[in-house]
Amino acid sequence: MHRPSFRLVMAAGRGHNERMQEKASGSLEDPLPSLAAAAATEASSLMERMGTSLEGLTEAEAGARLGRFGFNEVGEGERRPWVRRVGRAAGNPLVLLLAGLAAVSFATGDPEAGAVMLLMVALGLGLRLVQETKAANAAGRLRAMIHVTATVVRGGQRREVPVRELVPGDVVALMPGDMVPGDARLVSAKDLCVTQASLTGESLPVEKGDAPDPRGDVDLVQRTNLCFMGTSVETGVATAVILATGSGTHLGGVAQSLVGDEPETAFDRGVRRFTWLMLRLMAVLVPLVLVVNGATKHDWKEAFFFALAVAVGLTPEMLPMIVSVCLSKGALAMSGKKVIVKRLHSIQDLGAMDVLCTDKTGTLTQDRVILELHVDVFRRKSMEVLRDAYLVSHFQSGLRNVLDRAILAHQDVHEALPAIAFRKVDEIPFDFARRMASVVVERPDGTRELLSKGAPESILARCAAFESEGQVFPMDPIFKGDIQQQVNDLCGEGFRVLAVASRAVDARPAYSRVDEAELVLTGYLAFLDPPKDSARHAIDALRRHGVRIKVLTGDNDLVTLKVCREVGLPATRAVLGHDIEGMSDAELSVQVEAADVFARLLPSHKRRVVRALQARGHVVGFMGDGINDAPALRAADVGISVDNATDVARDSADMVLLEKSLLVLDEGVTEGRKVFVNILKYVRMGASSSFGNMLSVLGASAFLPFVPMAPIQVLANNLLYDFSQVPIPTDHVTPGQVTQPRPWDLGNIQRFILLLGPISSMFDYATFAVLWAGFGCNDASLAPPPSLASRFAGVASPNDTYAAALFHTGWFVESLVTQTLIVHVIRTDGLPFVHSRASWQLTWTTLGVMVLGAWLPASPAGPFLGLVPLPPAFWPFLLVTVVAYLGLTQAAKAWLLRRSWI
Repeated sequence: MHRPSFRLVMAAGRGHNERMQEKASGSLEDPLPSLAAAAATEASSLMERMGTSLEGLTEAEAGARLGRFGFNEVGEGERRPWVRRVGRAAGNPLVLLLAGLAAVSFATGDPEAGAVMLLMVALGLGLRLVQETKAANAAGRLRAMIHVTATVVRGGQRREVPVRELVPGDVVALMPGDMVPGDARLVSAKDLCVTQASLTGESLPVEKGDAPDPRGDVDLVQRTNLCFMGTSVETGVATAVILATGSGTHLGGVAQSLVGDEPETAFDRGVRRFTWLMLRLMAVLVPLVLVVNGATKHDWKEAFFFALAVAVGLTPEMLPMIVSVCLSKGALAMSGKKVIVKRLHSIQDLGAMDVLCTDKTGTLTQDRVILELHVDVFRRKSMEVLRDAYLVSHFQSGLRNVLDRAILAHQDVHEALPAIAFRKVDEIPFDFARRMASVVVERPDGTRELLSKGAPESILARCAAFESEGQVFPMDPIFKGDIQQQVNDLCGEGFRVLAVASRAVDARPAYSRVDEAELVLTGYLAFLDPPKDSARHAIDALRRHGVRIKVLTGDNDLVTLKVCREVGLPATRAVLGHDIEGMSDAELSVQVEAADVFARLLPSHKRRVVRALQARGHVVGFMGDGINDAPALRAADVGISVDNATDVARDSADMVLLEKSLLVLDEGVTEGRKVFVNILKYVRMGASSSFGNMLSVLGASAFLPFVPMAPIQVLANNLLYDFSQVPIPTDHVTPGQVTQPRPWDLGNIQRFILLLGPISSMFDYATFAVLWAGFGCNDASLAPPPSLASRFAGVASPNDTYAAALFHTGWFVESLVTQTLIVHVIRTDGLPFVHSRASWQLTWTTLGVMVLGAWLPASPAGPFLGLVPLPPAFWPFLLVTVVAYLGLTQAAKAWLLRRSWI
């Protein structure tokens, strides 16, 4: 996704921010400070000016400010008014084309045709507006199921409140994984690193602190004590006071740039390319129709109106509505299967996905980690190791992962702790580079100790000694190798292993990563996270649906390989993060195709693997829930997270699962493919029918002394046909149509058009021949039967002969019936009406339109449309034509399927 440059953000955001603050703060005793002033001011003075303190606002104060500043929402929180939604829909090139053709019709003296065209525009826009409104209402309800909160201090008490309820002056706590909920000034910070990609486009995190930063020669985003809405906490902890919310933030100042229309996806490109394919076809064929009819009939006015009507007939004007309805219906169906769709077009991307990259914990495993062993370096049970690990997990202020929760919940933990409590002095939070966390505690006797736990290789690299039964021994290289082998053995048995170490430290105000050296290794913790019972079944289901699973994890490779084997994934080797560091893009491209397990990865490694897969032509999904998954979630074609994921992961995802399960995701994949199959039905049918009709029009125009069909009849035929296709989004999809990924393939669509279009024309020409020679339409003096003489006198085109009116009527009925009925062949890969039946809505509309088309020539509306009743002998011919057309189309479709061309 392309991010706006920092200069664009600052230029658009700075002035907007200050204007919004001044406007909103008019009723406050003191105006809100600008961000520059806040950065240069001492935190205590700033909080006094903001009317707040470390105790936070009272609920009454927060409520009053919420009334003044409004909800803390940008982009999605602001519903588009219906006028803007209509304007956006009307900007579609197909709608503009129809409106232009209608204007030409009115201007050139054909109000009937213009009225029909406007009716088509109104029908398309009306249906789309109704469906988008329903989808927006449903999306609002679905987004409410995704809980985004912030930790705020109110009245001296910390509690979780919805982000949308934060106000300027609120004091918030920031921890790893949190999205910064507003523009804020840091009051206190410890090892804080913030990712500001949403503002600057730079993915590397930057360090932040709480000291005043009065520099005037740098942009605001580079001030070390300011954090901005939409950025995320990578590491460390902090307390901050909110300076601006909602539209008053920098992100709000460039809301149109950041949260406006989404970047073009593969699905968007497919729809756009198909639309322009049809428009280019019209640009070539419609002028040809005009020239042929004008030159052969010598009536350029009639030829012009006929060419205009043909242009309308070629326009797939219902495509925007069909796409909108299919996607919104798919989103609602997926919500019933515990998949919340944040970006509608990602539904088709999910259906087109052929590679799913996923983490391991909670997806392949139960995410119910149990602490099995707490042992010293000789694998003897050690209560000291459990005690030290408990203290680190208890006192750390960052996110508590499943391993921390397993330690805190262990049954022996109270036995390991003395009655007199330890006191926390300081903390060195976890980060993904060190892969460890430390706390400094004060013992009951007043001495201080630094306690560390983390990845064994990270801890071992910092250890100079080990402890056994109360004695400390130097760590020589041979013994370090033995310890590493013990860790590998535990991992090979399926355990997740953490090492625990400590060292005595002297008393001083603060501690840092430099102190994590010369540690004494005390032992290990071994955890077991059993595979999910459903994982093997889900992987098999995804594999049957053409989706290859690749595991991308920061965890130990030996553990990962064992879990993968237990759930049925091919896992003979793992590509490690340090291997990826040394690979060129070409080398990585080979590895991502050959390997299915990638372990010990950093966030940048995951993103690089995703991009390498995309470069090989794969449609890639990424499923993750952690801070380190956010870059890959953004890079993937479809990012998938879960409801209990970190804020940054949910914000980066296109879809959110209410249950972290591959079975749930498999159902979502199936639903995404159903949506695309239904869209493809309209595309194939409309394009092939339009192309076939154009071939028929060109041939008939060359030899007929009159136009093949009156302009008003072409428009009425097209309107009825469009109406018959409206229920396509409700149609059933056969299982065989969703077994494999469904990418948008314009080449397949073109092959379908080029084969089935001429088949349609064959039966049109057969109809022309029968009407011309069999029913006497080649005789301009042909008179209507006496019973129809008075009726024929009232047809719409009084200059037409009865022969021309009869010809027009015969092709009108044959064309409408065949192209309406053919959806039942195109909609299934099997035999129509036998292997699969359409939804009742589609069945009844197609049946109703065919009956209406057959009745119109004899109806009171017939004379207005220039139609006359057909001879009884025409109906048996029509029946034979329909049966033959269905049979030949079915054979052509089967031929295309055998070659995998559709």
